[in-house]
Amino acid sequence: MKFFNSVRVLGLGGVLLGASAIVRAETWLVYFGTGGPGAKGIYRSTFDTSTGKLSAAELAAEVGSPGFLAVHPDGKKLYAAANFKGGPGAVAYQIGPKGALTVINELATGDGGAAHIAVHPSGRLVMTAQYGGGSVAVFPLAADGKLGPARVIEHEGGSRVVEKRQDSPHPHYVGWSPDGRFALVPDLGLDGIVIYRVEAERAEVVRHGFAASVRGGGPRHLKFSPDGRFIYLLNELSVSLTSFAWDAAAGTARQLGTVPSISETVKAGETHNSGAEILIHPSGRFLYYSNRGNDTVTVYRADPATAATEVIQVQPVRGAFPRNINLAPGAGWLLAAGADSNTVSVHQVNPQTGRLTYQTKGVINVPAPICIVFVKP
Repeated sequence: MKFFNSVRVLGLGGVLLGASAIVRAETWLVYFGTGGPGAKGIYRSTFDTSTGKLSAAELAAEVGSPGFLAVHPDGKKLYAAANFKGGPGAVAYQIGPKGALTVINELATGDGGAAHIAVHPSGRLVMTAQYGGGSVAVFPLAADGKLGPARVIEHEGGSRVVEKRQDSPHPHYVGWSPDGRFALVPDLGLDGIVIYRVEAERAEVVRHGFAASVRGGGPRHLKFSPDGRFIYLLNELSVSLTSFAWDAAAGTARQLGTVPSISETVKAGETHNSGAEILIHPSGRFLYYSNRGNDTVTVYRADPATAATEVIQVQPVRGAFPRNINLAPGAGWLLAAGADSNTVSVHQVNPQTGRLTYQTKGVINVPAPICIVFVKP
C-alpha cells in the first residue's frame, strides 16, 4: 500500500489537516470532454494521487463535441452535453468496469447546443445551459439514470455593455447551492446570476431571483465557498473575480467586491484574454482561475471569514487556451486542459500556500480537451 505525505486534504469536501497527515494514495478514472479538430468524443485516463501521473488517454465513447461532462451523485453514471443524430442535447452513460461507457439514452435540449451540464445532488434532474439559445433546459432523471424530455426556460434581456457579446442572454453554467435548494446560472449577456428554486421531487425549477454582477463583466462560472457563505463568480469578459455573500434561507446574493485575474498592463499587451474556469480549494483559502490567451492559472488567496481575495501567483499552464481546470480528489494536484494545444498538464498544489508547481513531464495528449472530471473506479 502506498502513502503520500504531502497531501493535507482528505477529500474535495474534507477539512484541512496538519502537515504530517498521511493520506492513502488512490487511482482515479479521469474523463475528458472535448470539442475541436481531431476530437472524436469522450476520452478516458487514470490519475495517481501519489505521483500526479496521468496515463495515456484513450477514446471512451464516440460522440460529437461532448464539451462538458457531469458525474451522477452515485458515481456510476456520466452525462455529457454533446451532439448526436437527434441534434444537440444531453447524453447519459453507464460507467462500467475499467471505466467503459455504455449509452443509457440521449435527448435533445430543443434549443441548440449546451455550454454546460450539471446533475442535481438528489440525482433527480439534470440542467443544461444553452449559451447560443439563451436558455436553460431541465431533464428529469429516472432511477436508472435515464433522461426524460427536457423543459426549456428562456432568459430575456441583455446588458448591452459589450457590443455583440451582451446584446442577448447567454447562460453559461449551472451550479447548485450547497443545500440543493437553488440552481444558480451565470448569464454572460445579462451581467448577473439567474437564481432558480429547485423542486427536486418534481424535477422542476422555478425562477426565483437575480444577482447583478459588475457591468460588462460577462459572468461565466461560479463556485461556493466550502461553508456555503460566499459565492465566487468568474467574469469572462473583464477577466476578473467577483465575490458575493449568499443568504441560504432567502436564496439571495449580495455583491461584495471584484479583483482582476491579470493586470491591465498584461491584458493591454495581448490580443485576446478571457476567463474560463474557477475552482475553490476545500480549505476555502485558495481560488484557481484559468486565463485563456494569457494561458495561465491565477491563484488567489481568499479570506474564509470575509471572502476578500488577492492574487498571489500567475502560473503558466504549459499549454494553450485553458478552457477548463480541475482539482484532483484530495486537492494535491491541479489539471489544466489546453484546448488549442491538445494537452492536459499537471501542477502540484502546495497545501500551505496554495501555490502551483508544474509537474515535470506531467503532460499528456488529448484532442481539444475542454472538460475534466474524476470518477472513483
